[in-house]
Amino acid sequence: MKKLYIQFILLACVVCLFTGCAAVTRPVTDVALGAGGAALGGELSHNNPMAIAGGAAGGVLLGEGLHYANSKQNDKSYQTGYDKGRSDAVKQQYWLYVSMQQARAGNEGRVRLYEVHLPEQTIDGVIFKPTTQFLRIEQ
Repeated sequence: MKKLYIQFILLACVVCLFTGCAAVTRPVTDVALGAGGAALGGELSHNNPMAIAGGAAGGVLLGEGLHYANSKQNDKSYQTGYDKGRSDAVKQQYWLYVSMQQARAGNEGRVRLYEVHLPEQTIDGVIFKPTTQFLRIEQ
């Protein structure tokens, strides 16, 4: 019985290694885990047909669950990469426009900093202390 458990665990580990290749391994995973579940159910119940069928069904469900989780993770990773790529493209376009405008301005562009004094004020019950900020103007 101990030997059967070890074989089942090794079989499950080998099947889990192949979950990335869904086209080939999905049927193999279902068959292997179904057979392993049936063997385990038969061994534990002393060859009760209902337990064998239940073990086989449990093995198949476990395999399908693994494939579902893998598929969800792949979809999430794809969407994350797609969003990151879109964000990078927008940033690249922005910096392209900035560099084009700087090239047109040449040395004529000037940057001035204007000092702005903000008095103490209360907004929605929050007291803001008086501060000095600098307003950057580019011409």
